[in-house]
Amino acid sequence: MENNNKVTIGCATPAVVIVFLAFFFAKIFDKIDWSWWWVFSPLWIPALLCITFLIIIFILKIWLEW
Repeated sequence: MENNNKVTIGCATPAVVIVFLAFFFAKIFDKIDWSWWWVFSPLWIPALLCITFLIIIFILKIWLEW
């Protein structure tokens, strides 16, 4: 019997990668005049949201156990 369970680590879903690549190639071919921060934003915004969520959960856990 085959185990088809997939484990995903991180927030790099296919949609995030596609949006990042679209922004990246648009920047490379001078179709957009954005900062590189915004080109890479599809990668760092989901990571920032995940970290923020984990911090909130951690604070709530500590507060509720007090």
